Amino acid sequence: MPKKKIVLLPKTQRILDQLGENVRLARLRRGLSAELVSQRADISRPTLTAIEKGSPAVSIGSYLLVLQALGLEKEFLRIAKDDELGRKLQDAKLMVKRRAPKRSDNE
Repeated sequence: MPKKKIVLLPKTQRILDQLGENVRLARLRRGLSAELVSQRADISRPTLTAIEKGSPAVSIGSYLLVLQALGLEKEFLRIAKDDELGRKLQDAKLMVKRRAPKRSDNE
């Protein structure tokens, strides 16, 4: 069975490309080889290369393992942390509807 091709919007692919570039730059700033980071993350070297290129086919777990190998795993918690739109939508739905009290059977 052939693999399903992952199709992303161009804007989303640019975000993933930037994430990969950020991972690569973090590795280089630390003076770590790709071989060492892939060993520490327990992934293959080609998988690390795919991550650094922003491949959507790599699992999010592998991205997290690389961040952990670089000491950046806590950065992962920032994803979707400040969801302004979501909070506004939630607040808009918080309107409390008042209902009349239930009538008792005696009335």
